[in-house]
Amino acid sequence: MGLLSKKDAKLIKDPLLDDNPITIQVLGICSALAITAQLKPSIVMAVSVIFVLGIGNVVISLMRNIIPSKIRIIVQLIVVATLVIIVDQVLKAFAYSLSKELSVFIGLIITNCIIMGRFEAFALGNGPWRSFLDGIGNALGYGVILIIVGFFRELLGSGTLFGIKVLGDSVEKTGLYAIGYENNGFMVLPPMALIVVGIIIWVQRSKNKALIEEN
Repeated sequence: MGLLSKKDAKLIKDPLLDDNPITIQVLGICSALAITAQLKPSIVMAVSVIFVLGIGNVVISLMRNIIPSKIRIIVQLIVVATLVIIVDQVLKAFAYSLSKELSVFIGLIITNCIIMGRFEAFALGNGPWRSFLDGIGNALGYGVILIIVGFFRELLGSGTLFGIKVLGDSVEKTGLYAIGYENNGFMVLPPMALIVVGIIIWVQRSKNKALIEEN
């Protein structure tokens, strides 16, 4: 018997594929537009959300029987805000320049619809282990889309990955630039993030006709 039952494994696999929080549920779009012009901040945001949602789901699950229903949203906000502050302080201590680059967007994790939605829809009604898996699964589904979008936007918009030139030198016309390739400046603008997400949605749904019929 494996570490995870089929039911538990489904909590991780579904958000990555057929129930992705960005491409299917259309949640968390703002950060996908705002911070994916480069790959590094996309990865940092993905890891931050994995930490906040994974731990947050467990905390809410452990407290679910003692949280008065009238103040459950306030309690959820306190939990997520505390975790986000931890992330913010760690970034400021170990990656200050990246922290400045992400700016207010780390703080906006507090109002990320995916996080509050999983608290409400899952953590309040399930045990800590399953809530942890649900949080990790949904955060991974969110993070994968951010990383894909960040990869293509930085590569095609700047010719770099992690700030390192991978297509050649655009000034000295080496690599792909030697045969006439030019960076697409539109890729680093926020509207292009929406277009890239739209293409991902189109590809995903074209491969799964059940999703088209359902939605």
